[in-house]
Amino acid sequence: MKLNVDNSEQLMQVVKSDSLFDKLVHQVEKDFVLANVSLKIPDTLGHVAFIALVREKVYYLMMEHFSDYLNLMYIIDIPENDFQNIEITDTVDVADQVTLLILKREYKKVWYRNRYQ
Repeated sequence: MKLNVDNSEQLMQVVKSDSLFDKLVHQVEKDFVLANVSLKIPDTLGHVAFIALVREKVYYLMMEHFSDYLNLMYIIDIPENDFQNIEITDTVDVADQVTLLILKREYKKVWYRNRYQ
């Protein structure tokens, strides 16, 4: 499965077209819990607010709890090659790019599970 998206908004359009948004939210919440990082996601949350919530948590972890951030990346299983393509400008932009990596990886998990269930 190859995702050709440039940002989180485009990814959310793909997720919504596949009707997998609720499953994606559940998978993200599950992996954050496995990494022992609290992420309280309200039941009624739009895709824009969901992206912002994940981005804020990633930024916070990068700045305040880097070891928890690394543990989260390990739990989610983001390939190291993907990190090499991140443009390092400032922390906010890096958090945005890492959020896209997280959401892409989590969506792949959900998509495969949904397709081959």
